[in-house]
This record gives sequence, structure tokens and C-alpha cells, in this order.
Amino acid sequence: MKRALLVLEDGSYFYGSSFAAEGEVFGELVFNTAMTGYQEVLTDPSYTGQIVIMSYPEIGIYGINDSDMESNTVKVAGFVVYRNVEKPSNHRATKSLVDYLRENKIVAIEGIDTRMLIRKIRDKGVVNGAISTQDLDPISLAGKLKFMQKIDDIDLVKNVSVEVVEDSHHEYGWKVAVVDCGCKKGIIRELERLGASVVLLPYTIDFEDLKRLKVNGVLVSNGPGNPAVLDRTIVLIKQILAHRMPLAGICLGHQLLALAVGASTYKMKFGHRGTNHPVKDLETQKVMITTQNHGFAVDPESIGIDGIKNKDQDPGFVFEKTQSLKDLVGKSTEGFRVKITHLSLNDGTVEGLKLVDYPAFCVQFHPEASAGPHDAKDFFVDFMRLVLSR
Repeated sequence: MKRALLVLEDGSYFYGSSFAAEGEVFGELVFNTAMTGYQEVLTDPSYTGQIVIMSYPEIGIYGINDSDMESNTVKVAGFVVYRNVEKPSNHRATKSLVDYLRENKIVAIEGIDTRMLIRKIRDKGVVNGAISTQDLDPISLAGKLKFMQKIDDIDLVKNVSVEVVEDSHHEYGWKVAVVDCGCKKGIIRELERLGASVVLLPYTIDFEDLKRLKVNGVLVSNGPGNPAVLDRTIVLIKQILAHRMPLAGICLGHQLLALAVGASTYKMKFGHRGTNHPVKDLETQKVMITTQNHGFAVDPESIGIDGIKNKDQDPGFVFEKTQSLKDLVGKSTEGFRVKITHLSLNDGTVEGLKLVDYPAFCVQFHPEASAGPHDAKDFFVDFMRLVLSR
């Protein structure tokens, strides 16, 4: 097997073996704690610009199939695993993970002590990194890494959003516009399962063009990068709210809705990425296990709610601060009354919001759960009820 090198911006480096395409890639290093779902991870547009480390030690066991893609191609910048399984064992598999990564020209490395690497990121925070099969000199590769632009300053959504309106032309009972910031196929699937006719919109669409589509509601999708750089989408959401159109948001859409009403977001220390994140619904007092993939969070202090911000993602924080909370209503700087509806039980970060005086709500987790548990799929039923009630 060909040798490969992984270098971090703090100067640490790891030698391993290349098991996919040859080349050199740069990206933000993040980790995912899911035991399954690597195919959905690879094709999730929210991972654009990132090198993903899988915490589960063996990846590729069940191969790749044609049904579980979340987009049309691989979106991760690079891939890091402890051990790649070359021969899949599953009746649904149409090819191996190795073949799939090579077809998509993805640089991947195995034989890395992923447990130690993930603990390093968890303790120190996310860092930029590089994988190379060509330059095996750590000092040389680290020198190149210094010139990598921080992805927090880049509009990554332009690489994954549709460029023109895409109408399914299904004549169902209700019509939904999905603002495509990197929408996963699972979101479209869940909406159509409930009888929605879905129209995909570019994230830069003008509100007047949206109005002409005569939709019953709008959903702002997940996507990659820093929400604060998406000025046009934030303006669009403000106009949707002004016209009191039913509105929902998922992941990046949740953050964008918060920014549109005058709240703020912040970069998390290492984010949430996996299929095993417990979230408490403060309205029902129920706990859901959710799928998550995000590196930014809504700041509760920006809507006037103090005492629950946990910027360091300290796992002991949540049990002291959030167990007895139910009604968390604050006001943004622009005068919107905002209710926190969901909190993470890992670190107390905001996982859901609802506007008190407008038909709008959003969640930070992925209710379509691809791959992952199905505890949160009622989100789509709630959205349908909101749309039909208007």
C-alpha cells in the first residue's frame, strides 16, 4: 500500500497508508462518532471543505449502495479511518468503499490512531489539516497548510446549492419551497412522504421570485460553513418573516433563521457530528436521540437568555444548568420574541427555536436522520401542520 501523510496546523503529523485516490488535499479536520452511515457522511453537502475522521475503527464493512446517497457525489475533502475494510459484506452493496472513493477522486488515509487524534481535537478544538500521498515531508506539507484560507471566511454554499429553480412538478396537496443551502436528499424524501410538492431554490434567490412560485411554506435546508457569510439568504429569510409565510429551518437553516431575527452564532470548539446526540424537547420534556452535523451554534445570550451558554462544550455543564428548564423565552436585538424549544443534553447548546409571534421554527439537529435514529421525524409533521393551518 502507498504511504500517506496527515499533518495538522499545530505541527503534529501522522503517517499511514493511502487506500483511495492519490493526491493532496486541505481542509478543516472534524470527527464523526457514528458507528454506521459512512456513505451518508461522505455525500452530505454539510461536510464540504472538511476532512472527516471516523471514530468507529472499521469503515467499509457493508460497502456502498445506490440508495443511501445524500447527494449526487462525495462532498468531503478527505477521509481518515483506523482500518478500511476492502471487501464489503452486505447484500445491498454494489461496490466497495475503496472503489467508490477512487471513482470520486477522494484522498483517504488509514492506519491512523484515530482515537488519539479525536481526543486531541476534542481537547484543543478543530484545526486545519492536510493529507498527501505526494509530499511525505511533514515540514513541507505543514508549510503548504499555512496558506490554506480558513473555511469560516468562505461561502461554501455556492458549491452545493442548485443554480436555478428545480420544480418536481408533483401535483400534491401542499407546495414547499426548499432554500437549498446543501439540502440532503433525506429532507426531500420526508417532505414528499407527507404529500408535499417540493421546489428547490438557489440560496441567493430574490424574494419576489420566490413569491411568484405560490408556495404554501418555506424550509431552509442544512449546508456547510459559517452562516454569518450568507448575507443574501439572511435578507431572504427576513422578507419571508415580514410576509408571515410559514417557515422552518434545519441545521444551517436554524442558524440562518436566528441571524435573521437579530440573534448571533458562534464557532463551537469541536461541534456535533454523529448519530447519537441526546436532545431534550423542553415543551414535551421528552428526550430524543438525534443525528447531527454542525460546527456553529446559536448564542442564547443574543436573545437575552443567560446562564446556559457552554462555549467549551463541557459535558458536566448540562446537568447543572438545564435539567429543570422549560420556558426559555427571550427577545432579540431586533425585537423578535424567541423561545428555545430544544437543548443538547451533551453540552447544553441550543438545538431548537420557535418565534412566538411568527409562524416559524427551526432545529439544529437532522430530523430526516440519514443515517441515524428516527426519534425526531415529527419535525416534518409539525411543519406540515403549520403550513396547512395557514
